[in-house]
Amino acid sequence: MKHRILSFVCLGLLACPLTAQHLQNKQNAQPYQWKNVQIVGGGFVDGIVFHPQAKDVRYARTDMGGAYRWDADAGRWAPMLDFISYEDNNLMGVESMAVDPQDRNTVYLACGTYTHARAGNGAIFISHDGGKNFSRVDVPFKMGGNENGRGNGERMMVDPNNTDIIYLGTRNDGLWRSCDRGETWEKVMTLPDLTEEPEPFTPRPGMTQEQIERMKRFPRRIGDGIVFVLFDEASAGSSGASQTIFIGVSLMNRANLFVSRDGGASWEAMESAPQQYRPTHGVIATDRRMYVTYGTNPGPNRMTDGGVWCYDIDRNRWEELTPDKPSAERPFGYVGVSVDRNNPKHLLVTSFGRPMSGPDSSEEVFRSTDGGRTWKAVFASGGTFDEAKAPYIIHTGIHWLFDVEIDPYNADHALFTCGYGGWETFNLSAMDRKEPTLWTPMATGIEETVPLELYSPKRGAWLISGIGDYGGFTHRDLDKPAADSHHDPRFGNTNAVAGAEGNPDVVVRSGTVHGGYKGKNLSYSLDGGDTWLTPDTLPEGRNGHVAVSADGSTWVWTPNRMDVYRTHDRGKSWQKCEGIGKGIRVIADKVNAARFYALDIYAGLLYESTDGARTFAAHPLHLKAENPTRGSARGDNRGGQDRVYATSGREGDLWIAAFDGLYHATDARTFVPLDKVREIHAFGMGAPAPGTDYPALYLVGVVNGVRGFFRSDDRARSWVRINDDRHQYGLVLHITGDPKKYGRVYVGTHGRGVLYGDPAEPTR
Repeated sequence: MKHRILSFVCLGLLACPLTAQHLQNKQNAQPYQWKNVQIVGGGFVDGIVFHPQAKDVRYARTDMGGAYRWDADAGRWAPMLDFISYEDNNLMGVESMAVDPQDRNTVYLACGTYTHARAGNGAIFISHDGGKNFSRVDVPFKMGGNENGRGNGERMMVDPNNTDIIYLGTRNDGLWRSCDRGETWEKVMTLPDLTEEPEPFTPRPGMTQEQIERMKRFPRRIGDGIVFVLFDEASAGSSGASQTIFIGVSLMNRANLFVSRDGGASWEAMESAPQQYRPTHGVIATDRRMYVTYGTNPGPNRMTDGGVWCYDIDRNRWEELTPDKPSAERPFGYVGVSVDRNNPKHLLVTSFGRPMSGPDSSEEVFRSTDGGRTWKAVFASGGTFDEAKAPYIIHTGIHWLFDVEIDPYNADHALFTCGYGGWETFNLSAMDRKEPTLWTPMATGIEETVPLELYSPKRGAWLISGIGDYGGFTHRDLDKPAADSHHDPRFGNTNAVAGAEGNPDVVVRSGTVHGGYKGKNLSYSLDGGDTWLTPDTLPEGRNGHVAVSADGSTWVWTPNRMDVYRTHDRGKSWQKCEGIGKGIRVIADKVNAARFYALDIYAGLLYESTDGARTFAAHPLHLKAENPTRGSARGDNRGGQDRVYATSGREGDLWIAAFDGLYHATDARTFVPLDKVREIHAFGMGAPAPGTDYPALYLVGVVNGVRGFFRSDDRARSWVRINDDRHQYGLVLHITGDPKKYGRVYVGTHGRGVLYGDPAEPTR
C-alpha cells in the first residue's frame, strides 16, 4: 500500500502566496540578528552521523532541540531546524538522521518528539545542500525523539548501493521504505509480527482508582520498536540495490534481529542471535562483521544487563565480545558502538549505567584494536578531561554515552555523546603508546538548554538565567560560556530568578534540589549573581517563585501549592503573608518597596499589598478574556503567560499578559484590553526607545493575526515583528528585554537554549 505524502519547500519562507496580512506584517517588521547566549550543550545529544565519503561532513541530533551540521570553517555546529514554527514544535525532536553515502550534500532528518495521542505525526526533512535548506514530507505515523530509547539507532538508513532507497524503522508502526529519495513512503508489509506484549501492571500503594484505570487503558511497553537499520554493502544485486538488510528491534526474550536476503522482499528472524536483552546499536565493518550492543532497557531508563556481540556474516556465526560483563551485583548495559571504516579491527563501545567498581571505574568507553578479542578501558587507562569550553560540566558526571563515533578520515578523532552534549579526542592512538588521551567538549554551537526564567538587571550582568537540569548562569559576556554555573548551592531546575529594581546587586533564585544534593530551595546573591548564599531558614515547601522588593529588603517566597511567606532579614526568619491564597505567584512593584502584586487569573482576582507583603487585599478583575478554569487549555503554563508584570520606573503601572489577551493598568486597578494582541506565550520589558521614557514591550504570540516575536515602543499601540520565518525555534516560552540597551531582547526556547537579538541596523 503506497501513500502519497505531502511535500513542500521549507526555505525559511511560507510556501504560499503573500496575502494582505503578510504584506502588512512585512511592513511592520524590523530585521534582527539572533545569536545564542553561550552555555554549550546542556541537553541530550543522542546521535552523530559522519558522512563515509566526505571529510568534515557530519551531523548531530538532539532529543528536543533540533539537529545540527558541522561547520568546518567556523569550527562549530550550526543549527538546521530553527525554522520550525510554534504549530510544528513537536518536530524539534529528531528521531533519526541519514546521509546519502554517494552525495556529500544530501541529508535526511526524521522528526517528531512524542508519540502520545496529542502529538502530531512526524515528518521527514530532506536537504540537498548540506543542511542549509530543506523540503518537508509529512508521514502518517508518530516519532518519539524525546522518549525512552531515543539514543538507539540509527533507525533511518540510505542504501549505499542504490541511494534512491531509504528504510526507516518506527516505534509503533513497523518498517517503512522510500524508493524515490524520501519523496514518498510505503510500509513494508512482509515483516514478522514485532508487537511487544504490555508490561504487567501492578498498582502502586497510594494510587487513586482513576490512576489505576488509566494505567489499565494505556498499558506500558518497554520497547521502542525498530531501533536500527543496516545494509550489507557487499551484497549488491543485479538491480544495484543491497540484498542483505538487517533491522534491530527493541524486543527481549524473543527474536529481535531480522534479516532480508532479497532486497527487502521477505524477512526472517535471526534465531541464533542473543535474545536475553534488547539491541541498542549496530554497525557493520568492512570485513562483513556486524557488531551489536545490548541492554535490558532501550535507555536512558535503567538497564540491569547487557553485552556486546559480533555476527560474522560470511560464516553465519555469533560470538560474544563483552568487555566487562555485568552481574547481579553490578547491573548495567551497553549502548554505543563504532568501527573504524579504514580498519575493521578498530572498535569502540560504550557502557550505560555502569556502577563504580574501583577508584577509576564507572561509565566507560572501551577500545579494541583486534576486532574485540581484547579491550582497554579508555578513561581508566589515563583519559584526561579539559572542561574549558563548557566550564559548568565540571559538576556533571559523564552519563548517557549512547553514541560513539570514530571519524572515518581520522582514526585519532573520536566522539561520544552524553546528556549535556558530548566529548571528543584527537589523540585516541595515544593509548597504543600507553599515554593518556585528552578529551574536550565537542558541543560548541549546540545549545539545547531549557530556560525556565530570564532576568536582565538594570546594571551589572547582561543576563541571569534559570535553567532546567543545570541550574542557571550569570552572563557578563553573552558570547562566551559563563565561568561557572550556579552550583553552590546547586539546583537541578531553577524555576525563579528575581532582583531588586533599585539595588541590582540583590538577586534571589528558587529551584529544585535533587540528584543527591542537599540544601534549601532558595539562595541569594549580594553581588549581582556572581556568588550565592543560602538563607539560615526556609519554611516548608519545595520549589516555587520569588519576588524581591524594589530596595531588596523584602523577599516573598511562594512554594508550590503552599502558603506564601515573606522575610525582611534575608531568611533569618519568615512570616506567613495574610490574605492571599496558596501557591499564587507574587511580584514586586518596581518603585515602591512596600507594594507587591499577585494574579490569580483562574479566580479573576488581583491581589495587592501596600505593607511590605504582610497583608494582601483581593480585587476582582474584569477582563475581556474568556473565563478560564484550572486545567483548561491555555497554552503552556511553564512560560510567561497568565502573569502580571510591573513596569520599571512607574509605581502601580501593571500589565496582565493573559494567554488570550494583553491588558494594561496605570493604577493597579483598571485594566484596559489591547485589541491587537490575541495570544501570548511570553512577555517582558526592556530599555525605552531613544527619545521616550516608557519601557519597550516584548511578547511572543499573535499580534494582528500574525505569529512571532514582537516589540512595541509606544505602550502596545503598535507592534513590530522582530523575528522571521527562519528564526522561530519551535516552542518559545520566555522573553525579556534588556534594561541597559534598547532593542536587545532575550528569548528562552524549549530546547534551543537562550537566544539574544539585536536590531540588524542601528536604531535612530
